[in-house]
Amino acid sequence: MRSLDGLIAVCVLYVLGLFAIAFWAEKSARRGGARWLNSPITYTLSLSIYATAWTFYGAVGSAARSGLEFLTIYLGPTLVFVGWYWLLRKVVRIGRAQRITSIADMISSRYGKSGGLAALVTVLAVIGTTPYIALQLQSVTLSFSVFAQPGAFGSAGSGATAVWLAGGLTVFTIIFGTRSLDLNERHPGLVSAIAFEAIVKLAAILSVGVFVVWGVADGPGDMLARIEASPIASEPLNGSRWLGLTVLAGAAILCLPRMFQVLVVENSDERHLAVAGWAFPLYLLLISLFVVPIAVAGMSLPGTGTNPDLYVLTVPLSLDQDLLALLVFLGGFSAATSMVIVAALALSTMVSNHIIVPLWLQIIPRRDARGGDMRSMALMARRFSIAGVLLLGLLYYRQSGGNAALASIGLISFLGLAQVLPALVGGILWRGATRPGAALGIGFGFAIWGWFLLLPNVVETGGMIAPILSEGPFGIGWLSPATPLGLKATDPLLTAMVLSLGVNASLFIMGSLLTFPTPLERLQGAQFVNVFDHSRALKGWRGAAGTADDLLIMAQRILGSGRAGRLFAEVAAAQGHEGDVPEPTPDFLQRLERELAGSVGAATAHAMVAQIAGAASVSVRDLLAVADETAQIMEYSSQLEAKSEELAQAARSLREANAKLTELSVQKDAFLSQISHELRTPMTSIRAFSEILMQSDPLDDAARARFSRIIHDESMRLTRLLDDLLDLSVLENGRVTLNMGSVRLCDVMDRAISAAGAESQTHMIIKRDRDAENVSLWTDADRLSQVFINLISNAQKYCDASVPELTISVVRSDQGVAVDFRDNGSGIPSRQESLIFEKFSRLDTARGAPGAGLGLAISREVMSRLDGRLSFLASPGGAWFRVQLPLAALEAA
Repeated sequence: MRSLDGLIAVCVLYVLGLFAIAFWAEKSARRGGARWLNSPITYTLSLSIYATAWTFYGAVGSAARSGLEFLTIYLGPTLVFVGWYWLLRKVVRIGRAQRITSIADMISSRYGKSGGLAALVTVLAVIGTTPYIALQLQSVTLSFSVFAQPGAFGSAGSGATAVWLAGGLTVFTIIFGTRSLDLNERHPGLVSAIAFEAIVKLAAILSVGVFVVWGVADGPGDMLARIEASPIASEPLNGSRWLGLTVLAGAAILCLPRMFQVLVVENSDERHLAVAGWAFPLYLLLISLFVVPIAVAGMSLPGTGTNPDLYVLTVPLSLDQDLLALLVFLGGFSAATSMVIVAALALSTMVSNHIIVPLWLQIIPRRDARGGDMRSMALMARRFSIAGVLLLGLLYYRQSGGNAALASIGLISFLGLAQVLPALVGGILWRGATRPGAALGIGFGFAIWGWFLLLPNVVETGGMIAPILSEGPFGIGWLSPATPLGLKATDPLLTAMVLSLGVNASLFIMGSLLTFPTPLERLQGAQFVNVFDHSRALKGWRGAAGTADDLLIMAQRILGSGRAGRLFAEVAAAQGHEGDVPEPTPDFLQRLERELAGSVGAATAHAMVAQIAGAASVSVRDLLAVADETAQIMEYSSQLEAKSEELAQAARSLREANAKLTELSVQKDAFLSQISHELRTPMTSIRAFSEILMQSDPLDDAARARFSRIIHDESMRLTRLLDDLLDLSVLENGRVTLNMGSVRLCDVMDRAISAAGAESQTHMIIKRDRDAENVSLWTDADRLSQVFINLISNAQKYCDASVPELTISVVRSDQGVAVDFRDNGSGIPSRQESLIFEKFSRLDTARGAPGAGLGLAISREVMSRLDGRLSFLASPGGAWFRVQLPLAALEAA
């Protein structure tokens, strides 16, 4: 039986048996039978893929090298299942409620359905799992080389064995993992095969253990004495390494893609997790029970070889126990193949969903993603991804030489995949976690792990990169993996763990605190963190009291007649029924619920199917979940609308303020230019004519009088300009003195018209009602007259009508007296209406007209001091100003 030919025959028969189990399980699942497929025992056995070839072979090797340190690999998962059961239950509930298909999908869904983050996690998972796949290929190859002698197929060369093994696992995974696209990504055939393999490897390791204790030794007492005398008993315990490895092993339960696949994706009933909470630690206890006795036997017996990783196999071989050795070989083969199959399946789903399909949709954006071509492309992408993942594992195995201890390779992989832990756990427990924080943490943690641990393991000798690793990039020694941060790393694994996870968690927290989650992130954060408030335990359908016709009517209303009819006809044909109406089996109800969830939401779809099927009741919690989904979406929608309106309003205000500032800036520049001109012109005239008068040449009396009059007029002009500036300053500072007294409005108006020269010097027609103006006021007549003069003068200068007219009307009311000044010109441009009372403001229509733009500003300040008001009234034609005198001015008079 030790020939390679016989061993290959046994392996082929064993694999054919797995094929038969998987085919039978899938056929039973389609019929809705085989309750054991949906049992907690099968679920617990599927979790045994945690116990890979590392556990089966490497645990014994680790015990021989490092004593009881191997226990940390079992202690971590045990603590998680026993002490952190609530976290596992929350992860499973989220996976069921959100229809999660992989760990990349979980993180992407939590952080706003981020495709980029999903791609990053996928790349990390592929690279992190590659050493683990290489570990499985190495373990099976070593077992072949130790067990088998050359035969018709040749010798068990490591290269050929690894290639054939990778090829066979690729075919098996493709056949049972990518036969169809299942939205829930459950694979009953694979799960049943893995459960069977779990039994085989447990039986194998227990058989060797029993043989060693009662066959090699004389019972437990003798074995304990041998252990006491072995080097294992004197091996010192490293507390920091124990703590680090325990944490790392516990993190692997959540972070390894294969563990997430069986723990979350393949879970069909949340209640199964309660059984697994004690059954899986029990399984780990049984599979580790005889590790130390086997290691002690391997160290003491002759003919067991120099590689302690193979003591499980070489101990029975050295004692000519070929059948027991064959069982051990099949146990190790099961441990390796089950891990590779599930890991390749999980990674292919991630690569296809988050890398290949998104790229394909970008290349062919117009293709209908729901058509047959899309489904075929997705299946083909998964099949090529499976082959690619196994090829990467094979290349890593060939590159590393296959000489490293199995435990060291497994720990490297554990740490790489643990880089998703802060983002995963943080996203489940903290609503404030954001996508930038998760991306920063995962990206930098992944880079540190790859540089300080992965590359040194791959490149052990020679090559271009070896000098860079030993000396650091560009000669920077503190970046060398051998001396990270300038420290001598006595334990590279713990050093890389502290650096990578420490930086990862720090950047995750800081990035989340410094950024704000998007609305979709906030919505998903609430769904994840408060998942028990937004969902209920989703159980597998157990039957249907309603008819398929009722389900069809309901589906037609949601999906449309065509799509619903095709779905029902397809299921009926798969069940072997004639016609288009299938049996309402549990699998069909689950599929119908998934189809409806894409249109109306998960909670609503479940409630609708449950009410018709009658297999589950629609509780108040179900209805509240539906209402809560809708309420949250409406809340965030209204918040977005309010924020959008606020931003739009702020943008409008900023544009208006900017336009006003621009106008004022232009007016200021124009004023400075004009005021400079206004001051310079009279001063230049005064200087020039003064110099003429000062000349020695005599001037006649007429010339001297003319020049003196010019100097006088220019001096008065300069004085008026300065008076206006001083007057405005006094008014604004509130230092003006008012000379209040009794006066008639008509007298003030006469005085203003006369002073402005409106009737004598221009052709403007002034229309008044003197009877209405016969009003007694208590006010400062000079200041009020100043306001009237300014308004009349402006009308004279700016009214562009062919026959200019100014209408002055007086209206009495309970608030006081209003005096309106309205001309018949083209008026003031609407864009400049808000500028007319600004200091130094001159309108476009004022070009060429005298003045510095201070009149209206002074007039407004005057009216403010008189407890009145000067305002501009918009009108279709002409400029319209209103002087409002207070009621107190009438009563005092």
